[in-house]
Amino acid sequence: MEGVTIVNHPLVQHKLTLLRKKDISTKSFRELLKEIGMLLCYEVTRDLPLADIEIETPLAQMKSPQIAGKKLVFAPVLRAGVTFAEGMLDLVPTARIAHIGLYREPETFTAVEYFFKAPSDLHERLVIVIAPVLATGNAAVAAVDRLKERGANDIRLVCLIGAPEGVERMRGIHPDVPIWLAAIDEGLDRNGFILPGLGDAGDRAYGTK
Repeated sequence: MEGVTIVNHPLVQHKLTLLRKKDISTKSFRELLKEIGMLLCYEVTRDLPLADIEIETPLAQMKSPQIAGKKLVFAPVLRAGVTFAEGMLDLVPTARIAHIGLYREPETFTAVEYFFKAPSDLHERLVIVIAPVLATGNAAVAAVDRLKERGANDIRLVCLIGAPEGVERMRGIHPDVPIWLAAIDEGLDRNGFILPGLGDAGDRAYGTK
């Protein structure tokens, strides 16, 4: 599908398989989520522009490439998006953070916002929305809606897994937002969870169920 990148790197796929297992510990789930976040960060930032700068090594002066252009904002969707983003922050510690708190209304699956805090200069930055799953697509759409309202105009979405329904909804409403995924699963169950999926990422990351 246009605008959708599936990251098939062996390390990503191996760690995703471990993450899906129902019997791993909360600690292991968080560690894997962070590790995969770091690996996916490589992919979503692969095309960042570079510019040569003058530096001095211990032996000589040289020109060497450095990231140029817009600075980054990581925008994790609470709760599990925070752990997912930690791996990315390890790679890009200078990135700013926008926190987006959304919960899913259990009957209608509508995304309800309960917290939003973002840098004031979103229009000057590349914003990477970070969410473990793209199920119905409602939360991702709501997050991007809110960021655009605050001025963001260069947005990317990174998820672990998606359902075809969620990917289609996101692409239909925000076709300008490219998506990176480690896998697209079969579909949704009647409760709006991805099958085979990995369960509720927030509950599994923080031991709340």
